[in-house]
Amino acid sequence: MKHMKKLAVIAICFFFVNTVSAQNKTANSGEYRTAIGIKFWDGAGLNIKTFLTEKTALEAIAFFNSTGTRITGLYEIHGNLSTEGNLKWYVGGGAHASLYKNTKGGGIDGVIGVDYKFMNLPLNLALDWQPSLEIGVGSLNGFAGSYGGFAIRYTL
Repeated sequence: MKHMKKLAVIAICFFFVNTVSAQNKTANSGEYRTAIGIKFWDGAGLNIKTFLTEKTALEAIAFFNSTGTRITGLYEIHGNLSTEGNLKWYVGGGAHASLYKNTKGGGIDGVIGVDYKFMNLPLNLALDWQPSLEIGVGSLNGFAGSYGGFAIRYTL
């Protein structure tokens, strides 16, 4: 597990070093196509969101904490909350797989949240709630309403 965390930190640092040197077309815009960063919840995870259309996006989250790992994929529908287009709401669903110390499982996820892109920075913030139906071995069965997070992402 420690090696995975080190690899994740190295990958993020490498990505930022390479992208900072390139011109970023989203720096002065209220919109973005793809964003990558960290999502905080009970621990932290790698997070990437990419828009398929103006109103639909895919999001992938890889959470790591002291008890294990949870990988989630979500399909999201976005709508504007501001006339500038930099504050959006989103809803969607997807699935996850989890591998914890004594339990393994997966499940179906929902998501509802808000997404903000700074106008003069290549920075995006998001806050969401991800209720899920856990299907697994051990204590991972039934409704779980404690997932979600706060994401800080660099926009491309």
